Amino acid sequence: MALLKDKDKEFLAQEFSKLTGPVQLIYFTQEHECPYCEVTSQIVQEIAGLSPKIAVSVYDFVADKETAEQYRVDKIPAIAVVGAKDYGIRFYGVPSGYEFTSLIESIKDASAGTTSLSPATKEALAKLDKPVHIQVYSTPT
Repeated sequence: MALLKDKDKEFLAQEFSKLTGPVQLIYFTQEHECPYCEVTSQIVQEIAGLSPKIAVSVYDFVADKETAEQYRVDKIPAIAVVGAKDYGIRFYGVPSGYEFTSLIESIKDASAGTTSLSPATKEALAKLDKPVHIQVYSTPT
């Protein structure tokens, strides 16, 4: 049974028709001890099915440890959103509720290779002189 409603699929397909570059959803999962991996996998597959510019690669978190380390993934389920380059966008857990919208916007941003951040924000970020690791935690309500 599909998770996305037909109305939502139509909307997303229209949004994804505007993608300018390819996007890879690199999904990390495992069969055991991951209660949310199956539903996250289904979401990733349904999203990818809406555009030829979105591809999915699936890796086992344990068996493909080197790949998980390459993408700095340390928990599952995990989705790395990669455009022409890896911008460091990662989603952990089920992207539902507001997180789903964030995932869709990240796909659009990765495809374009840019964001909708204000010029002032981009200018402030350009002044950073060392890497910054930002994590945002949220819980579905």
